[in-house]
Amino acid sequence: MAVTSSFVNQIKTHSTTCRSIQLAVSTSPASGKVTLHLPRTGQEPLDALSEQQRCPLRKGKHRLKNPAADPSLTPFGCSLGAPGKTPRRFPAARWIRPQKPSPLSLEAAHRYVIQAAFLEWLWWYWQKEKREPYVKFMEANYPPGFSYEDFGPLFTAEFFDPNQWADILKASGAKYVVLTSKHHEGFTLWGSKYSWNWNAVDVGPKRDLVAELATSVRSRTDLHFGLYHSLFEWFNPLFLEDATNVFKTKKFPTSKSLPELYEIVTKYQPEIIWSDGNGNAPDTYWNSTGFLAWLYNDSPVRDTVVTNDRWGVGSTCTHGGFYTCSDRYNPGHLLPHKWENCMTIDKRSWGYRRNAQLDDYLATEDLVKQLVETVSCGGNLLMNIGPTHDGRIAVIFEERLRQMGAWLQVNGEAIYGTKPWRAQNDTVTPEVWYTFSPKEGKVNAIFLNWPVSGTLELGEPQAKLGETQVKLIGYKELLKWVALGEKGMAIALPQLTPKQLPCQWGWTLQLTDIN
Repeated sequence: MAVTSSFVNQIKTHSTTCRSIQLAVSTSPASGKVTLHLPRTGQEPLDALSEQQRCPLRKGKHRLKNPAADPSLTPFGCSLGAPGKTPRRFPAARWIRPQKPSPLSLEAAHRYVIQAAFLEWLWWYWQKEKREPYVKFMEANYPPGFSYEDFGPLFTAEFFDPNQWADILKASGAKYVVLTSKHHEGFTLWGSKYSWNWNAVDVGPKRDLVAELATSVRSRTDLHFGLYHSLFEWFNPLFLEDATNVFKTKKFPTSKSLPELYEIVTKYQPEIIWSDGNGNAPDTYWNSTGFLAWLYNDSPVRDTVVTNDRWGVGSTCTHGGFYTCSDRYNPGHLLPHKWENCMTIDKRSWGYRRNAQLDDYLATEDLVKQLVETVSCGGNLLMNIGPTHDGRIAVIFEERLRQMGAWLQVNGEAIYGTKPWRAQNDTVTPEVWYTFSPKEGKVNAIFLNWPVSGTLELGEPQAKLGETQVKLIGYKELLKWVALGEKGMAIALPQLTPKQLPCQWGWTLQLTDIN
């Protein structure tokens, strides 16, 4: 992991399902939405709920059937309920439903970082674990007595232009973005009443960065705006006291964390709440079911909001609108529940590193591969980038985002509004991944390597003589093909120069009328 000290404002541009994938911006993981059953006042621990209510993640297998045709797989649904209460049904938000095409979710996790030291966990490694490289770095580069709080005034954001950020996000093909409003150090990007003198309005930028970005995103793009929020804070005395009491006391959640959540929902009305950082405390300590009941029943975003699965120990990959499971989670096969792959363009960090080398960054072809694999298996892609302490999106991150947007301009119909097909990848040719466009009835075969022979052999599609048609997206003419019986089909690709290719990094064949 990376080299940065953190003021982690992350932005996430998310992908919404195989049916809707989106380019996302953020520091930590991403979003998706499901159907939820929630009581108006839920206080029960998540694990106390019934098997049906908990929507456990079934172990995924390589499935050769369309999960949308099998209700038992519940790829977009989950229930949370409480005994003795009549739950209200929450339909999936329209903007995230599979029949509504939503762009790829590239999580550009934009983190604000004060000084690039080692990584966004600098404070923890330096002060708590006292790891030697971090201690030595601080001793060598900062005066005696320098504290982490002294980074606050150095977080200036003088070049932060929310309109420019919104334009870059729009160009990336994103459909929603999640700003990390607070990370584990407790610094908030809005002037929270519950974070006195440790927020971006009182210290550093002297600006409400959440409000500014929300306004720009909503006025200049069609992106849905969301917020990441860390439940715990590393060194907050109230949290440390509760932890000492084995979380039998709840001073921190009742006076700090929960009031902040209610505050950001009421004030900024985000359509995604991306929770993180349980501090090894159970969901009952955080009163997660109580907050979620309010969120889905009575909050101003009750009809549109989506949530993830990080609401306390035991909830990750088990309870939530979409599962994140772990950072960089990419199972490589179809799962029965909506899930997200949150990963980083900088392979070593979720933040901005001043000393990053060129080979530390994933190339665009690597990012396209991540996207295609994730969408084919029914997941979202959350692609993280780290902004600078002065508010800029570094040029290399902007380039990656714009290149992803350019690829989606050509191949978006194989990503947006699609569903997993009966096979996720080809059994004959490597690096071929499938999606299905239900509205048009087309199978999309996305291949990442252009064959030198000019012929692409596919083992999964079964062609029908006189009926099947094959089209290369971005090329006008239909392609010729030969049926190989049970072994699939062979497709003759057009002879094109590099400049004649419809795009770089990956191409899509659309197949109609196949078995």
